[in-house]
Amino acid sequence: MIAIVGGGIAGLAAARRLRANDREVTVYEADGADALGGLARTYPTAGDDVEQFYHHLSKSEETIVELAAELGLGDRLEWLVGRNAYYVDGVVHPLDTPWQILAYPHMSLYDKFRLGMLTMEVDVRGGVPSFDTYDDLADFEDVPIEEFLVEHTTRGVYESFFEPLLDAKFGSRTDDVSAAWLLGRIKFRGERDLLRGEILGYFDGGFAPLIDALVDDVGRDHIETGARVTDLDTEDGTVSAVTVEQDGETRTEAVDGAVVATMPNVLEELTGYACDIDFQGAVCAVVTMDEPLTDTYWLNVAHDAPFGALIEHTNFVPPERYGGDHLLYVASYVQSPDEWLREASDAEVRRRWLDHIAEMFPGFDRDAVSQFRVARAPRAAPVYERGYLDMVVPYDLGSEVAEGLYYAGMASRAQYPERSLNGGVVAGYECADRVLAGRD
Repeated sequence: MIAIVGGGIAGLAAARRLRANDREVTVYEADGADALGGLARTYPTAGDDVEQFYHHLSKSEETIVELAAELGLGDRLEWLVGRNAYYVDGVVHPLDTPWQILAYPHMSLYDKFRLGMLTMEVDVRGGVPSFDTYDDLADFEDVPIEEFLVEHTTRGVYESFFEPLLDAKFGSRTDDVSAAWLLGRIKFRGERDLLRGEILGYFDGGFAPLIDALVDDVGRDHIETGARVTDLDTEDGTVSAVTVEQDGETRTEAVDGAVVATMPNVLEELTGYACDIDFQGAVCAVVTMDEPLTDTYWLNVAHDAPFGALIEHTNFVPPERYGGDHLLYVASYVQSPDEWLREASDAEVRRRWLDHIAEMFPGFDRDAVSQFRVARAPRAAPVYERGYLDMVVPYDLGSEVAEGLYYAGMASRAQYPERSLNGGVVAGYECADRVLAGRD
């Protein structure tokens, strides 16, 4: 039997592939059944469930699209337009179409040209276009992100466009971030309709049907929730057993191997294998309202707000799917223990965030807010600092720790240069394939 530690999408994907190849598995999820799917877990609404942390797919996420098709959900995946805008000095500036970008007043025409060339992955330094400069992200792994942007675009592009976004994303860690992350994100989020905007994927019914179908495919009798793996035993250098705490009792289960599909701190607690990657926390509120706030899906905020972005889900997916309610994500990353958000109560988060929204939008009616639900993830995403590739955890930890030990968590190679649900599926498959390759 192969033990899968963690019931997020990576653990479920690993279990699915192993089960499809006649391997016996048990998925151990430390939290309750509602935690299955990890960061794709959901809240109920007046209609479809909605994700606790905002979600959509990019066109580059091919593996999870294939998984959905295999699970019979291919016809439920819709490719929709996600409208983007930038809030600067009290004004919402749409930035989807060429003429909207040309009308944006906070960059020069030359700045916009250089920014456009970078987003199309064309290097125009020296006056001769190069179309392969950015092909190998490893070339930029050790390049500071500000240095890269000033050299490959302009100082104006950095200060007027990217710097506020980077500050919202990485805060005090911005100077540590690698240019490879930015280039990877451009490749990851590169699908656009020139006349409408960014094309993003979402399931009719949200991600809950995908997680439910994946759980059913693995088999609910192969998944244990409220089951925390607290120890991992080896015999003659090979994984031999796991210790599980469940319902106040502790037991030991013999295993033929283990896939750890959690954050690397759990891997370290179980095996002593230390990972040097730093992680950001995230706090995300789903605000249920009687009326819309804006007509934009993704609103970046270019000033010192107590949150990083406003993502109005029902400007992307129709509000009719949620009983006519309008759903707004208010989201922020947390970098350090001394930030107010790390220890703030839900009531304090609600007060400060809604106060600031009211400052940004004087017509905002707080009485229109019927729910304000806060979700927290202490390790939501890696900090993609320079030298990141040297710190990723190998899929196969046979030579580092013990034979039969594999890692599919967020510190794996599949989650570089940007973390995603697709990366979780890829990591789970990579580990399962290694288990299967060692079977003979």
